Amino acid sequence: MSVYIIAEAGVNHNGSFALACKLVDAAKEAGADCIKFQTFKSENLVSRSAQKAEYQKKTTGDSSQQDMLKKLELSFDEFIQLKNYCEKVGICFLSTPFDFDSIDFLNSIDMPFWKIPSGEVTNLPYLLALAKTGKPVVMSTGMCTLKEIREAIDVLQANGTKEIKLLHCNTEYPTPFEDVNLKAMQTMRDEFQMEVGYSDHTKGIEVPIAAVALGATIIEKHFTLDRNMEGPDHKASLEPQELADMVCCIRNIEKALGSGDKMPSPSEKKNIAVARKSIVAKSKIKAGDTLTEDNITVKRPGTGISPMKWFEVLGTKAVKDFDEDELITL
Repeated sequence: MSVYIIAEAGVNHNGSFALACKLVDAAKEAGADCIKFQTFKSENLVSRSAQKAEYQKKTTGDSSQQDMLKKLELSFDEFIQLKNYCEKVGICFLSTPFDFDSIDFLNSIDMPFWKIPSGEVTNLPYLLALAKTGKPVVMSTGMCTLKEIREAIDVLQANGTKEIKLLHCNTEYPTPFEDVNLKAMQTMRDEFQMEVGYSDHTKGIEVPIAAVALGATIIEKHFTLDRNMEGPDHKASLEPQELADMVCCIRNIEKALGSGDKMPSPSEKKNIAVARKSIVAKSKIKAGDTLTEDNITVKRPGTGISPMKWFEVLGTKAVKDFDEDELITL
């Protein structure tokens, strides 16, 4: 099964439905399987006193988190139109809910699965609300310990969720390379015996590609139409060509991983005769002469007797006259 690539538009539409549609087009053109947004009512998501993250302060100034998020909302009606547009374009629509009204709404428009963000892993009422829908879950695990992940899994499974996939994640935007800790993805796979993937916030495309090589089955990556746009997440997002490059590289890595069976590939079989060697005459040999290390040697091509049969050939009699460099036959 191919790696499932989620193009995370998030709030990079800046509250504009038209811009959201352009993001859909860009994600489809880049080759992503899915485009994901974020659905919320700012007054239900954050209190008036909630502070921004440091990266948000750097990108959007000193306004409150609620004021910032209010400008980034799309209405439920716009999300219905956006889902319809995704279906028209031919890409899966997904959105992460951040409050209970949004859970109810998104459940009503038949999304294929829930994407739980890292910040909601310790939100018991939220987990219960999603679990009761019975839909599959993909859960990011930024900021989490194994214990917290286990507790969330237990809640989901005990209340109706039958399928869970985990994404390793770091919630710093952008994530320093030294904090990525990709091997933790494999730790989660071994610990929970579940499919794992990676939600990336680093600059560039190297880390998600490496995650695929390490066994990720899902990749999620933020993207934008222009990193210079105003908004909290643009600076840590890929632009459309970079997203397309990432998708292309991931598909190439998928091919390169192969089956795991060690055998000559179809493309290299023709090189066996060219690159390997055979037992040949070192000098002229007369019929009946004993074959010794003095009159036979090993040279290309590999179309004759394999040098692995060297000791089977030594000491036998030449069956005919051999010229120098002629392949030895028995």
